[in-house]
Amino acid sequence: MSATIIVGVDGSEAGNRALSYAKRLATLIGEDCVLELVCIVEWSPYTFQTHEENALRKKHRQEELNNANARVIAPALKSLEETGIKGNGRVLHGKVAHLLNSIAVETNAEQIVVARSTEHGLSTRVFGSVTAHLVMSANVPVTVVS
Repeated sequence: MSATIIVGVDGSEAGNRALSYAKRLATLIGEDCVLELVCIVEWSPYTFQTHEENALRKKHRQEELNNANARVIAPALKSLEETGIKGNGRVLHGKVAHLLNSIAVETNAEQIVVARSTEHGLSTRVFGSVTAHLVMSANVPVTVVS
């Protein structure tokens, strides 16, 4: 029986700490553990654009996904390979908390590992952080790494 751990990565120092912690967990669990690395490019439904801007949006979205794959997922998967840890990676576009939870349910994951949110300001106080939303809504345990 294998154990899957979802790891939210974004290429930041905090995301790298979450990845390091998940690698340590995978080492403790053993060879039956798989890390599912997920980088999500946040999408805001509150952006209103012209018809011309919408035409370019699909192209920009694909560029963002390609960049995230090359800059975040590929190096992280290489670091897993170098340490002998099994892993998969994906880059998605959308709402972070919702997608991480959906992937956890889809893969029957044991837990989700993320870094503490670095969001600040009025919008965070009004709407809450991504990490807080994930902790409150996830179907599996969430480990938040400082």
